[in-house]
Amino acid sequence: MSNKYFEFKRFIVWHDECAMKVGTDGVLLGAWANGGKRILDIGTGSGLIALFMAQRYDDAEITAIDIDDGAYRQAVRNVGNTEYADRINVVKASIQDFCKAYGEGNGNGMKFDSIVCNPPFFSRSLASPDAQRSLARHTTAITFSELLKCSASLLEDDGECSFVIPESAKGEFDNEAIFAGLYPSRICLLKTVKTKSVSRCLLAYKKHVVKQIEESCECINGNLNGRSEWYSNLTKDFYIK
Repeated sequence: MSNKYFEFKRFIVWHDECAMKVGTDGVLLGAWANGGKRILDIGTGSGLIALFMAQRYDDAEITAIDIDDGAYRQAVRNVGNTEYADRINVVKASIQDFCKAYGEGNGNGMKFDSIVCNPPFFSRSLASPDAQRSLARHTTAITFSELLKCSASLLEDDGECSFVIPESAKGEFDNEAIFAGLYPSRICLLKTVKTKSVSRCLLAYKKHVVKQIEESCECINGNLNGRSEWYSNLTKDFYIK
């Protein structure tokens, strides 16, 4: 995307200072994840997902963290220009350090009803020569295991954490979730079009086994390559057209 910003109905997201631009994955997660009164956005980047959650849950207090300087500045700028500025706190920190300071067993314990994350996922591919983009896209700064253990430590007992990942990483991600004490509650498998294979997954986990996992398989694009009915309904409160 060549534009320096993306305009939604109720806010504008600039992404010229951060590696990960506004994209479908972030939009999907921000529009799909369940929220709560206290929400944590891990690796917020431009602040996109935090802003989506703030619009959807108007009584939520949101903490958005990122380790990258440019992403932190970008998120502060984007959040500050919206009606949600008083409900989103942008923090420059790694999830590991944040978890050490506020996770389970710590005297300063902080728990969240909802945790959302569009994580780095290219754990076995060559790193990008762009250091900032590599930090955002690869598991060099954090592994799936660390991410899920930190999420479990910061999650309320009845809370839910939600992620968007490539389908190729689902098996590894599910295994690490079990080791972290997290169990699937909702699964949405996604295809770009009906005739293609599943390319990405929206995954939600809780700290206890659920009686019935909510499962679906959806398409992002319709027959004429426009948005599918499912995706249009999911995002109708955000896209201008």
